[in-house]
Amino acid sequence: QVQLVESGGGLVQAGDSLTLSCAASGRTSSHYTMAWFRQAPGLEREFVAAIRWSSGFTFYADSVKGRFTITRDRTTDTSYLQMNSLKPEDTAVYYCACATQYLLTVLTAEDYNLWGQGTQVAVSS
Repeated sequence: QVQLVESGGGLVQAGDSLTLSCAASGRTSSHYTMAWFRQAPGLEREFVAAIRWSSGFTFYADSVKGRFTITRDRTTDTSYLQMNSLKPEDTAVYYCACATQYLLTVLTAEDYNLWGQGTQVAVSS
């Protein structure tokens, strides 16, 4: 069973950068796609970015395209979300997710079967 542990959240100012990490442990050879979602108070969880573990192909929400970069390190089984030019509307709890079966689409939270505990990102104006 794969477990996901996130780190790297915090309080920053608008325009700053932050990098989130998601370390996977356990049967890491079984994960196909890793992703980041976020949830702001009173809102539904929304897709941020995803990466195909084998190919490295990436997907981004329009709201973060050009500002956020998702990467993965296959030697340490860690996914990273580099967030640049942060805005107050990026404030949310960020969750790492893993799908251990192939996904045709990567945008839907319900398709991911493993989740991290979440890490808070707060961006002040």
